[in-house]
Amino acid sequence: MKMVTEFKQFAMRGNVVDMAVGIIIGGAFGKIVSSFVSDVLMPPIGLLLGGVNFTDLRATLKEAVVDAGETIAPAVTINYGAFIQVILDFIIIAFAIFMMIKFMNSLNRKKEEAPAPPPAPAEDITLLKEIRDLLKK
Repeated sequence: MKMVTEFKQFAMRGNVVDMAVGIIIGGAFGKIVSSFVSDVLMPPIGLLLGGVNFTDLRATLKEAVVDAGETIAPAVTINYGAFIQVILDFIIIAFAIFMMIKFMNSLNRKKEEAPAPPPAPAEDITLLKEIRDLLKK
């Protein structure tokens, strides 16, 4: 029973929950960026490079073995076009995260630069001021 209690305490700590939320949102963000790269960014780049579809770029090491219309052994290929697309995904995700962190850091700097209110006087000083004011009266 003690182990279950310890696990509950571990799982409900703020850092673990925050990390889980970050991982879930990061996964969704990765899918968005992958779709952006493959569906929006790469077609115009491929068109500029002569109508190349990057996902179709591959080097064939061994041709497929076909007998009577049936594939007996599939082709062995190195799919470097898909690799290029994944690299572009990574660069865009890394840049987006960099910009987000840069923005958050600028917000934190603005908070730090704001002047802090003067600290409240100590209790004994406040008491002495009250005594002084009473003596003046």
